[in-house]
Amino acid sequence: MVLLDLVATSSAVAATRSRLEKRRLLAAALRAADPDEVEVVASFLSGRIRQRRTGIGWRGLADLPPAAPSSSLTPLEVDAALERLSRLAGPGSQEARAHAVAGLFSRATADEQRFLRGLITGELRQGALDSVLLDAVAEAAEVPLATVRRAAMFSALSGPIAAAALRGGASALADFRLDVGRPVRPMLAASAPDVDAALAGLVGEVAVDGKIDGIRLQVHKEGDDVAVLTRSLDDITGRVPEVVDLVRGLPARALILDGEAIALGPDGRPRPFQETGSRTMSRDAGALRETVPLTPFFFDILHLDGQDLIDAPAAERFGALAAAVPAGALVPRLVTADHAAVAEFFATMLERGHEGVVVKDLAAPYDAGRRGAAWVKVKPRHTLDLVVLAVEWGSGRRTGLLSNLHLGARDGDGFVMLGKTFKGLSDEMLAWQTARFLELETARHGYVVEVRPEQVVEVAFDGVQRSSRYPGGVALRFARVLRHRTDKTAAEADTLEAVLAIAGVAGPT
Repeated sequence: MVLLDLVATSSAVAATRSRLEKRRLLAAALRAADPDEVEVVASFLSGRIRQRRTGIGWRGLADLPPAAPSSSLTPLEVDAALERLSRLAGPGSQEARAHAVAGLFSRATADEQRFLRGLITGELRQGALDSVLLDAVAEAAEVPLATVRRAAMFSALSGPIAAAALRGGASALADFRLDVGRPVRPMLAASAPDVDAALAGLVGEVAVDGKIDGIRLQVHKEGDDVAVLTRSLDDITGRVPEVVDLVRGLPARALILDGEAIALGPDGRPRPFQETGSRTMSRDAGALRETVPLTPFFFDILHLDGQDLIDAPAAERFGALAAAVPAGALVPRLVTADHAAVAEFFATMLERGHEGVVVKDLAAPYDAGRRGAAWVKVKPRHTLDLVVLAVEWGSGRRTGLLSNLHLGARDGDGFVMLGKTFKGLSDEMLAWQTARFLELETARHGYVVEVRPEQVVEVAFDGVQRSSRYPGGVALRFARVLRHRTDKTAAEADTLEAVLAIAGVAGPT
């Protein structure tokens, strides 16, 4: 298979809004790949490369060599080149990286260059998310979709799932299972506007967890070996020594825990999220441990001393968690059937400075990688994670700073603008985003700076109203920025459909 075949498939996938047609196109490409190509082909078609880091940013792709007149690259050659790039380090690596990038792109046609640029930067817009690719894997390999999705729970990337399915069918997929040390895709929560809506449809007792506004953690322990992963399954073990020490000291020999880590003030209230985020991104954990200590709060357990708990009902898992982890490291939790008690607990969590609550079905298993009705989060306000499409220079006290944000929601493989806001930005946030958006700048028109749609911001707002001013037909009322989401990609931002659901209106006609 040549790379141009994948470029053609990607273009065709982007051109259709039909999920069935996307699945058919992707399945055909997977079947056309040789066995040794399937993993790379599947990764590329999902819009991801296999390497977590390449050292290549937009600046490194700004000045590319002329495009090749004809196609000669294969997916495996591209993957091998990216692997070599990922290993470059030390003196002279920057020059070597630039030379290697030029060599790779000089062999690519114009269409292939556009595809590779989007692939490497994570901004390939083809409307095919990971879930569509898994559908295609099931079709191409002729195995049940449930079997494919089950295996995907235990693989951070979908490429290995595709390779196993097409190589050995359902029996090969059975090799993907819960193992201590192997990352598990985190279970996700749906949203509800209030406590009553979150409890709707649930009968009897539920677990109500305090929603901690920290960094999601997945912790694996095997003897004295401890690994700590983020929501995106990046390894941050060396950056959170207090978490490692706590888990290493637990009596259990083998564990997989799910939780959050947060920086708390002396009064026990959460410090600004930026402090938690900066702490977990810093490699100078030893010095910061004293000034910005992290406190872990665990809320689930997937394995305990040889016993897999991922399929066990939540009530059983929570019992095992309470027996394995000291009370001070457990998330605040209420188990009750009383709706009034849930509302009171919700108010208590807000008084303590936390985000709200997560209502959990005690009969549900851990549905890794899925967002279903078993977990429902409730916050006291409407919030959305939106993508910044452009930003305006400020005036008055904000002269010289990029201030007013143009906010967009995901819509297919693009973004739809919902409004602007400059509210909620502290001096520190203004300084940070000015530097950030100048790095993402693509064009200027007067006082407006257009940026690549990469930075996600969490925005609170009072409501959604109809508006003919914006193409989505709606606009946010009194939007204000809560934080810059450095832990989310644009592909994880909220959709126009979610905004319309909040508004209770249909889309634009």
